[in-house]
Amino acid sequence: MRVKIQVIIESDDGRVQDVEEVACLKRGTLSPEELGLNLAEAKEILQSVQRSMAERQVGDYTAERINCPCCGQRRVQKGHHPIQFRTLFGKLTLSSLRLHQCDCQPTPSKTFSLLAELLPERTAPELLYLEAKWCTLLSFGMTFDLLQEVLPMSEELNVTTLRANLHKVAVRMESELGEECQSFMESGSHSVQMSSMPEAKPPLAVALDGAYVHAAGNEQRKERWFEVVVGKSITAAGEGKYLAFVLDYDEKPRWRLYESLRSQGMEMNQPVTFFSDGEDTLRQLQMYMSPQSEHILDWFHITMKLTVINQLRKSLVGAEPAAWLGEVEKDLESVKWHLWNGNIDQALRLVDELKTMLDGEELSAERQKVLRTIREFGNYIADNQAYIPDYGDRHRNGERISSAFAESAVNQLVSRRMVKRQQMHWTKRGAHLLLQVRAQVMNGDLRGTFRRWYPGMKVGSEDPIRRAA
Repeated sequence: MRVKIQVIIESDDGRVQDVEEVACLKRGTLSPEELGLNLAEAKEILQSVQRSMAERQVGDYTAERINCPCCGQRRVQKGHHPIQFRTLFGKLTLSSLRLHQCDCQPTPSKTFSLLAELLPERTAPELLYLEAKWCTLLSFGMTFDLLQEVLPMSEELNVTTLRANLHKVAVRMESELGEECQSFMESGSHSVQMSSMPEAKPPLAVALDGAYVHAAGNEQRKERWFEVVVGKSITAAGEGKYLAFVLDYDEKPRWRLYESLRSQGMEMNQPVTFFSDGEDTLRQLQMYMSPQSEHILDWFHITMKLTVINQLRKSLVGAEPAAWLGEVEKDLESVKWHLWNGNIDQALRLVDELKTMLDGEELSAERQKVLRTIREFGNYIADNQAYIPDYGDRHRNGERISSAFAESAVNQLVSRRMVKRQQMHWTKRGAHLLLQVRAQVMNGDLRGTFRRWYPGMKVGSEDPIRRAA
């Protein structure tokens, strides 16, 4: 059996203008290997169809624009030169006509290239979109292998090109952010009079958390690690949005957070609950974001610190009297109970009693470590007492008390792509730009962003990625 595949070119009125054979497939006795198309044949057919289609498109475009759009006179040709354009189905080499500018419209340049003006980026939007999306889900090397495996890509494609294209997409996203602002509650273009606001929407919950990634190159000369901040905001309906940035690199962290909340429909009279681990830098990002905001110290971090203290207490078993250790354990439970119920003064009083119990003239190294940790915990509670609510009351009323959803955001955005165990190393710029695109992929916004940049790009389904590679 022989199957011929042809491209038929028709005019707008349906008349056949040209017929071109692009492939001829031969088949013998039916077998599983030869049923339908194989991948190599599909690649060849796609390349051939695209080449034939592109040549016709360029010819029609050139014919339509060879005359001056102002006076209608035919412009003088200077020659042709090749232009390479990368697409999903291979690299195209197109012949671009160079024309002299018409005298009716004086311009600085005497000549111009038709296709060079039309195709300044030299990469098809869909290919750029696919490269950016896959590079955020897989390593650059795996993305390169995948593209080469399933698409008729040019052999000239390399990891450096993929990384550069991802950065180009992220830089364009960054250029669309507004200028950094210290407060979003002042009168201005982004503020609205509270009296004119509609009825308040259900509250938003927002949490930011930090993660560390390996530094690379020049960054490693200063420090082996740098901090990445990851955040997630959740509506009352449970819909979430991710954001992330490199703390020491990003120049617009407040505006980035504000835009993320605004994309979820945040209004100035809408209650927003911010959760933090007590770290001043992260809390300052959240301050003055919304006039109806509430700031809460994450309960998870309190219990985690108490757990560490209790583990250190267990290290004293055998070296200290059992009754005395029992009193320490009892006081730690009381501290936790008082903090759970918002009795901060009582909790701090018990912490002072614990410090007195542990202090003395001659302390073992283990006891000194327990004492030091309790002092740090007391300072932590004292510094953050304005942000400690009645956790028990909130819990009984079905309100959030923990930023556990931010921990999951760290896993989704950072750990699964910039994992420590694979010893990946990053520059601050490279990590920051990748995170901007990855956050849009996780939020299901990347295709929408591309369609806004390229209105002619076809609509495609893109659900938020629940399980990233």
